[in-house]
Amino acid sequence: MSQHGYESGRLNLPFVGIATFAKSPYAGDWSQISADAAVMGAPFDFGTQFRAGARFGPRAVREASTLFSFGHAGAYDHEDEVTYLEGVRIVDIGDADIVHTDTETSHANIEAGVRAMLRAGALPVVIGGDHSINIPCIRAFAEDCAENGPIHILQIDAHLDFVDVRHGVRHGHGNPMRRAAERSYVSGITALGIRNVSSTAKDGYEAARAMGDDILSVRQARRLGTEGVLARIPAGARVYVTLDIDGFDPSIAPGTGTPSHGGFLYYEVLEILQGIARRHEVAGIDLVEVAPDYDHSGVTAILAAQVLLNFLGFIFHARGLRGAENAATANVIAPPQDPT
Repeated sequence: MSQHGYESGRLNLPFVGIATFAKSPYAGDWSQISADAAVMGAPFDFGTQFRAGARFGPRAVREASTLFSFGHAGAYDHEDEVTYLEGVRIVDIGDADIVHTDTETSHANIEAGVRAMLRAGALPVVIGGDHSINIPCIRAFAEDCAENGPIHILQIDAHLDFVDVRHGVRHGHGNPMRRAAERSYVSGITALGIRNVSSTAKDGYEAARAMGDDILSVRQARRLGTEGVLARIPAGARVYVTLDIDGFDPSIAPGTGTPSHGGFLYYEVLEILQGIARRHEVAGIDLVEVAPDYDHSGVTAILAAQVLLNFLGFIFHARGLRGAENAATANVIAPPQDPT
């Protein structure tokens, strides 16, 4: 008999229990990860150049994710006529250890967590933290890409983040896409949402384009439409998605350190992510720059959790469809060959 004698089990409302991501099981032993997707927090914000606070992002997003995680088997979408996340095994492996003021040790700990998820065959999902946490995330893919081929990065962001070195800083939150482009196993970058007064000077944009970065503002992406944007990503590419919450308009995502008006709205991003899941293998995800103290309503963290859960649903539904198609193709009986 369950708690308090209820035969049907606990209701387990969002405000009850331990706030792991989506109330998923906690897997504290990184050598024993067994899941389809594994979620790790990277509460690091020493790379910020203005308002800090993204170190509290993982806790806030986990807390917000409980809103979507009770009383249901999967998530039914009446528009798509699909129950997403049904049977998908998600675990929360906790946070990478952060050593205050020590960027390199903290980044190394984040990298170790991503490597552990990849070795376990789980889709890595990392919640930041500032955007510098993408640097160790991409670094962790060296071994995976040697075996499975390169990754193409889809960046959704207000800022290009392509600074090379500024006053000796190479691993701040203005540097991650430059560091990624330097990796031999990163085949290219598609940057969406880049706009307005930015952290990168003109020479940074020129360097980014020379190193394979395809840059679109929000207005350019809107003119192209979802299909036009998706067509810019090379067919067959394995895609790693890095989503800075300031890619969204601050009217719906105020809780971030460097808000920039004129950003994407919810469905603009969601439809792009759904298209990516349908067309490409998604190799990994990070979502960064949620700084909850700048948003006392909590809607920024709720947006982050909602996007991640929907995206995971899209990814594993698409994987199931591709697996069924491959199985059907393999079972087709070839016509008999004419011996003559």
